[in-house]
Amino acid sequence: MITVLNPGIYSTIQDLGRPSFANIGVPISGAMDSYSVKIGNQLLNNNLKDAVIEITFGGCKFKFEEALKICVTGANFSPTIDDKEVQMNSVLEVKKGGILSFGKRITGIRTYVCIQGGVSSEVLLNSKSFYKGITTSYILKKGDQLKTDSAKSVNKSTLSKIKIDEHHFKTTFIKCFKGPEFELLSKDQKEQLIGTQFTISNDNNRVGYRLEEIFENQLNPILTSGVLPGTAQITPSGKIIVLMRDCQVTGGYPRILQLTEEGINILAQKTTNDTIQFVLQ
Repeated sequence: MITVLNPGIYSTIQDLGRPSFANIGVPISGAMDSYSVKIGNQLLNNNLKDAVIEITFGGCKFKFEEALKICVTGANFSPTIDDKEVQMNSVLEVKKGGILSFGKRITGIRTYVCIQGGVSSEVLLNSKSFYKGITTSYILKKGDQLKTDSAKSVNKSTLSKIKIDEHHFKTTFIKCFKGPEFELLSKDQKEQLIGTQFTISNDNNRVGYRLEEIFENQLNPILTSGVLPGTAQITPSGKIIVLMRDCQVTGGYPRILQLTEEGINILAQKTTNDTIQFVLQ
């Protein structure tokens, strides 16, 4: 059992999402940065789909009511256990009564606390990922008590750790493919789209990232069609919106790009005023 002493700005339970229910209008959801989640679960010998705690912008504090092995991945917000600095991307042993806290931001914006055996919470549509309107809770609150599945873990005593390539947090290049409406753009528009450094606006969250720069848009709206996390749409006003994990399943704006999974994960660690540049694959 883990008690939430301080939930921070926005913390949730996430796994790899519920990808098979778009036909009934259900978003995929899941961890914004699946790359970091998979690293933590692998180090703990968990199933890659095990649920974790996703923390946006740090500021959290958790009390461990039992001894557990954990791994902290993703954004580095100077994690400590009982006020002692601990290493990211390594298996850590937390004693009963131990306090995990986060402080100064070093890299990224989303941190993951992966727990031996995973977080145990309600399973709805084959996933534990929080989403308002589907799960009972959609954010963690002070006083919440999180159960764990540590009993099912096959994890053995280990000091496993891994060195993460800082490219994941420092690169400004976002890999993508051509979207269904990409070829409707003029040659100049295509060059502008790929050659521009776009700035992330303050309108960014789990649903999508809106970019600041105006992109000339002479395209007509499309018939409502399927969209996915990573779909980049262009609005009538010329604003580009990159959809993220909690996005809707259909949309009527032209879909000019589709981010790769790596591109989504890298963008998930960016925030307001960061710059990005699309790179076609």
